Amino acid sequence: MLTSIKGRSVIVTGGSKGIGRGIATVFARQGAKVMIAARGADSAKAASDAMNAEGATTSWTTCDVSDWDSVQAMVAKTAEVFGGVDILCANAGIFPQTKMVDMDPAEWDRVMSTNLRSAFLCVKACIPQFEKNGRGRVVLTSSITGPITGFPGWAHYGASKAGQLGFLKTASMELARYKTTINAVMPGNIYTEGLQDLGQDYLDTMAASIPLKRLGAVEDIGNAALFFASDEAGYITGQQIVVDGGQTIPESLEAIQEI
Repeated sequence: MLTSIKGRSVIVTGGSKGIGRGIATVFARQGAKVMIAARGADSAKAASDAMNAEGATTSWTTCDVSDWDSVQAMVAKTAEVFGGVDILCANAGIFPQTKMVDMDPAEWDRVMSTNLRSAFLCVKACIPQFEKNGRGRVVLTSSITGPITGFPGWAHYGASKAGQLGFLKTASMELARYKTTINAVMPGNIYTEGLQDLGQDYLDTMAASIPLKRLGAVEDIGNAALFFASDEAGYITGQQIVVDGGQTIPESLEAIQEI
């Protein structure tokens, strides 16, 4: 199962930490050649070096995913290093928490540019590679926040993640001519480095709202992305999958308590 991933060239944006690193790790362990793209050179190199030390085949590059020239350079480097681009995992994103009454419009624009504009730029830059290959895969990292749920302070983040799903519907039709699919993974509460300093009580409270009673692991998102990128998922496009341990299912806290 999913043996089609071996030897494929994969770009993972935001791949140096958190969910992105989880995605990169899962693909690397399946024998893919992974380009880890991140804003910071040190973190990107460190992630790549750590994976290569375990026998993976990875490289790294810096990229501002909101900048067209930077995105084109990322794709060009991947094609140079690995001989092409087969799979794009557009994962990079930011999530500052600011309520609308306090939010500067520039912050709204920055979140939209990093989370939503970047999806368009990265896909556009990879189209020539997919056309040359005669196939391709795109996996977006969206979220339950925005498309399904809301949280105070994340109006911009939620809008950007909902926007990604709107983008992929039309993108799936336009990419079909290149035999390329595009789908999205929608994570719930996932345990990443950013949660480590919040304390066990906070983590326990988060887990208590999830039917499976635990936070997700970054590899859970990586596994979903891996499936969408495989030949086995070749007839699935324009779709999204929620990976949240059942978090969005209960209609109330009482429902959770009945479990």
